[in-house]
Amino acid sequence: MKILITGASGFIGGFFVEESLKRNYETFVAIRENSDKTYLSDSRIQFLYPNYSDKNALKTLFSQLPTFDFIIHNAGLTQSRKEKNFFTVNFEYTKNLIEALIETNRVPKKFLFNSSLASFGAGDNHSPTPVRLSDTPKPITTYGKSKLQAEQYIASLQNFPYLIFRPAAVYGPREKNLFTLFKMISKGFEPYIATKKQFLSFIFVKDLVKAFFLGMESNIENESFFVTDGKVYTSQELNFLIKKTMNKKTFSFVIPLFILRIVARINTLLKRNSILNDEKIKELECTNWRCDSSSLFEKLNFKPDFPLEKGIIETINWYKNVGWL
Repeated sequence: MKILITGASGFIGGFFVEESLKRNYETFVAIRENSDKTYLSDSRIQFLYPNYSDKNALKTLFSQLPTFDFIIHNAGLTQSRKEKNFFTVNFEYTKNLIEALIETNRVPKKFLFNSSLASFGAGDNHSPTPVRLSDTPKPITTYGKSKLQAEQYIASLQNFPYLIFRPAAVYGPREKNLFTLFKMISKGFEPYIATKKQFLSFIFVKDLVKAFFLGMESNIENESFFVTDGKVYTSQELNFLIKKTMNKKTFSFVIPLFILRIVARINTLLKRNSILNDEKIKELECTNWRCDSSSLFEKLNFKPDFPLEKGIIETINWYKNVGWL
């Protein structure tokens, strides 16, 4: 069985590759030529360097390759100084990839798309109701809009077997964004954005990978899933578990949103490559990131191996072992 994994050099991609090798798939990975191969050192990996901006080049590449049984399309853009780049990478490149597969008769048995909860947006700030699959998507960021556009394109295709996964916040070893919070708490600071009662959903990276492979090896196709560990946490619960695991006493404080808005506006205007920008503020303003992932549990018989506390313990241990903490 042959599998192609795009975006394989990233945080999540490396775990897809490891699981694929464990299952003895003939594993092809698609990365940029200058990508970091730190976690892609296994000699069984076969490397491809596609140019997603050139459909004809993609067609030439696929014409020289066997048909893949499965493709996990994990490549994507999560941060950019230019809004149009999100649509170029997350939508247009995805479209080029799929059209090249179709036009070379290389459609896989199943195409798995790693999207995001951001494609639907957050729930109502004034209601405990989670986002559901039956809801009308209302993405609040350009990233989310670009992911939704790719989803809609995939779902519009005829005779193209797909699964779409929309993970909530993904954390675990090698992750760098949430790591900022771990680092602050390790130094005794426990920050909150506007409130201690932001409701959050999480999925440990290895559980996300597990969900993908369950879907891949099932007979289910042409469906989409929200991916979480099945629970909802407050930001206060998240911080408590982190400081408990680290055995840290902390100084707790709430950062007013207006201060962050000012900093984000400056970062955006100066085109700084910072995680705190106008787009991030839109997410931070939302207090309800609940979503209903029950169909994942029911249809794929998904059972997470890492509830939040267990996942945090493994994540912190990894951070410490590699010297990040």
